[in-house]
Amino acid sequence: METVLGIIGGSGVYDHPGLINAQWTTFDSPWGDPSDALNIGELEGQKVVFLPRHGRGHRLSPSGINYQANIDILKRAGVTDIISISACGSFREDLPPGSFVLVDQFIDRTFDREKSFFGNGLVAHVSKAHPVVSRLQDHAEAAAKSAGIQIARGGTYLCMEGPQFSSLAESNLYREWGCDVIGMTNMPEAKLAREAEIPYATVAMVTDFDCWHPGHDAVEVSDILEVMHANAANAVNLVTHLARDFPRERGLCPSGVDITLDTALITAPEARDPALIAKLDAVGGRVLSSS
Repeated sequence: METVLGIIGGSGVYDHPGLINAQWTTFDSPWGDPSDALNIGELEGQKVVFLPRHGRGHRLSPSGINYQANIDILKRAGVTDIISISACGSFREDLPPGSFVLVDQFIDRTFDREKSFFGNGLVAHVSKAHPVVSRLQDHAEAAAKSAGIQIARGGTYLCMEGPQFSSLAESNLYREWGCDVIGMTNMPEAKLAREAEIPYATVAMVTDFDCWHPGHDAVEVSDILEVMHANAANAVNLVTHLARDFPRERGLCPSGVDITLDTALITAPEARDPALIAKLDAVGGRVLSSS
């Protein structure tokens, strides 16, 4: 299978200027309106599909993003692997603003978002024990090193609802839990990517220390924007090196992500809701078309 690299650009990363033969292409989704059209083109000879998570111009708040539609249209566009670029705050002194982190675990503290493609009429239980695909982390880590970007591997991302930043009590609590960074967008995005059988990994870009740090007791957007601009330039550079060296042919995922739904569906075929099955034509078509 030809690899198609999907890039979800977070705050500050709304496009990739290096894409050639690029065209913004609109996809309809039965799950509603996605954040934006997809910018589909080539980068260093690799087919790349770029989606600005907040929309061009940063129109959408973290809670206003339609994560279901975003993952659905990436699947419809043939994306085989997703790299999420996400701004975040840091809970660690050794991860100061400007740091890049390859997180490998998530804690979901969101409460106002649709978190699954499945539900009444077609129930599925997907494992998220290991939500990030290590093979993608390997490629992202190698790309960062090739681009001269320092990147830390491993860590837990606490996803809060937002759009407000944490209280001091919350910030201290999350540090006690052993979280490493905090953001507002990777959940339920990572969960939905797994349900759609698309390998997923996050490159988290630290913009601030959150409010636990004495020097950052009140996180200001103006301070974040200054760091964000520098991070965005590094993120574009990282993605360029990633595309250059990314495998052009993809076999079976060593982590088994591409067959996730084989053991996840629990509703008996005769009890499944035809309307929900129709909405799942892209996400679950591989298993549902045969049943």
